[in-house]
Amino acid sequence: MPEQNPWVWFGLAVGQIALVLIWILLSLAFLLLADRKIWAGVQMRKGPNMVGPFGLLQSFADFIKFVLKEIVIPDGVDKTVFMLAPLITFVLAFGAWAVIPLAPGWVVSDINVGVLYLFAISSLGVYGIIMGGWASNSKYPFLGSLRSAAQMVSYEVSIGFVIITVILLAGTLNLREIVELQAGGFWNWNFLGGGLKNLPLALIMIPMSVIFFISSLAETNRPPFDLPEAESELVAGYQVEYSSTPYLLFMIGEYANIVLMCALITILFFGGWQAPFPTPFTADWSPTLASFFGFLWFFAKLIFFFFLFAMAKAIVPRYRYDQLMRLGWKVFLPISLVAVAVVAGWRVYGGAVTG
Repeated sequence: MPEQNPWVWFGLAVGQIALVLIWILLSLAFLLLADRKIWAGVQMRKGPNMVGPFGLLQSFADFIKFVLKEIVIPDGVDKTVFMLAPLITFVLAFGAWAVIPLAPGWVVSDINVGVLYLFAISSLGVYGIIMGGWASNSKYPFLGSLRSAAQMVSYEVSIGFVIITVILLAGTLNLREIVELQAGGFWNWNFLGGGLKNLPLALIMIPMSVIFFISSLAETNRPPFDLPEAESELVAGYQVEYSSTPYLLFMIGEYANIVLMCALITILFFGGWQAPFPTPFTADWSPTLASFFGFLWFFAKLIFFFFLFAMAKAIVPRYRYDQLMRLGWKVFLPISLVAVAVVAGWRVYGGAVTG
């Protein structure tokens, strides 16, 4: 059988990874343009509109500019660590997508501990930022990297407890199974408790989805939590000494993490590829067509949450650093801990069911 040939299997696996990678990169190009256009619209200006029709090719022009610019390495830096930092950030940002189910059957690695894998990847992502700031041989990037790392670690805690509430509802760490348990309509989505019999949990899960969204802003250093880029004292944060392709790798990694967070919100709370209403008519469709239908729903939800990310950047004032830490440690952490206890109690004593 051809599928038993290891070389055929290897070729199919590489092709699948390449398709996902190309889709992410193309999506990032247009989502970055959308981010700039939304920000411009809120400020009543046009935004990028000169390169290509309606400015659609602006991101590609920026990419070519960064690739062709000279790589400037400051004197006195640790060159190995300096060049390794953006590469680590880039690889880890895209490595996290390996367990993200885009549609039925559309996942690079369908592992049973997908949530734990994401925790591990997100924890390692801090190293790229700290390495970049430390290797720059300058106090400003180093201070920016420490701020960024402290911010990411702080909000990973609340994100972790929020995800635990979803795991308690679903009873699995497999992201595909979490999505499948939300089938049948929006009332089965986890932000409403994962089913009509769990509807009282909506009082817990709706705030959990909001906390996850706000924590995602802080985790990805997005406004109003972009404290590493406080222009008055930290210039542009940990990547201020970088130019050309290394800077581009940092930026692609950052936006890949932003889109990843939008995908996680979609998967954990809003049904993933599931439509918001029952779709019995898809039962007669071919598996490929049904998967594509699910992918369209997944992508539409992802774009919606990215729009919310962009609007938060445009309209919410920046927090002070003490406000940022107070929100994470004194507000989100206690609330998420109580939510974990309540959901666990409901699962044990409330007769809750999944699906």
